[in-house]
Amino acid sequence: MASTQAIFPTAVAACLDAAGHPQGKLPDFARDRGTLVAMYSDMVRTRTFDAKAIALQRTGRLGTYASCLGQEAIGVGVAHAMRGDDVLLPAFRDHGAQLVRGVTLEEMFLFWGGDERGNDFAGPRRDFPVCIPVASQLPQAAGVALAMVHKGEPGVAVALAGDGATSKGDFYEALNIVGAWHLPAVFVINNNQWAISMHRSHQTACDTLAQKAVAAGLPGERIDGNDVIAVRDAVRRALAHARAGKGGTLIECLSYRLGDHTTADDASRYREDEDVRPHWKAEPLVRLRSHLTKAHGWSKDEEDALLRGCQSQVNTAAERYLAMTPEPPRAMLDSLFATLPEDLLPAARELDDG
Repeated sequence: MASTQAIFPTAVAACLDAAGHPQGKLPDFARDRGTLVAMYSDMVRTRTFDAKAIALQRTGRLGTYASCLGQEAIGVGVAHAMRGDDVLLPAFRDHGAQLVRGVTLEEMFLFWGGDERGNDFAGPRRDFPVCIPVASQLPQAAGVALAMVHKGEPGVAVALAGDGATSKGDFYEALNIVGAWHLPAVFVINNNQWAISMHRSHQTACDTLAQKAVAAGLPGERIDGNDVIAVRDAVRRALAHARAGKGGTLIECLSYRLGDHTTADDASRYREDEDVRPHWKAEPLVRLRSHLTKAHGWSKDEEDALLRGCQSQVNTAAERYLAMTPEPPRAMLDSLFATLPEDLLPAARELDDG
């Protein structure tokens, strides 16, 4: 019996090339200077936070931290496409998305400092905390989307994950149920080529990660993850698709992890500097800044003012974080339970006694 095999395009959509030149007609929002400046500012703020977090970790004032260096366009582009009634389910490298959604810099420092107050967001109350176990946020996103359907809410669940997550059972199960039940969920995969020390070519035989959507009956798309305009546009279209009752979408954003997996990693043990160096030419901040300069007259004075402003914001937030009185050890239990179970009461008393 003859069979038909799915044919999946491998092209990578982009709005700007590495030098910041438009690739065809830009989306309407990308022709507005103010919108582009806002996205660029959010990427600069994210990178400034990233550098400060690493500095604090290296001096023993922050816990193990996952840098998003070179991947800022994904989180920022995703969050700029979202609405307030959507729900974000981030992984551990999505600082830009959280900041755009309204998580404060102080809360970000608190979380990475091991303080659960960092997950009690003052702003986006329905957004989920950072997910550390790889891919476990994806079934949660399917559940959020199902709840939205049952409640008749117009929002969409948006989950971000790394390329390594697509090799986990959680990913396939979540994708399957989103497809089977036509749930309003968008899965955005940051394909930064490395799952810790495992290169993407060694963890899956698929030519692309986006084509994994085929088996679930979902549309899949490949995007240049260093192009914040392309990311925002792809997510915008996927969100509109979900709001129209047409179900979920899988988006693969191609990027590159310029730094270590986390501050507990040493990437030089499994990759060479000469392999990393060419990717600096395609990184997202330089790309959008080049476009802003050529197309919208972005000036050195504006750039310097932005850098000073972001540095001041981040330093002030770090000082506030460092000045906060740490919570007592008992907080690790109180942050999980409204009423402690009987079997944890002895542990709580032991913590109280110090």
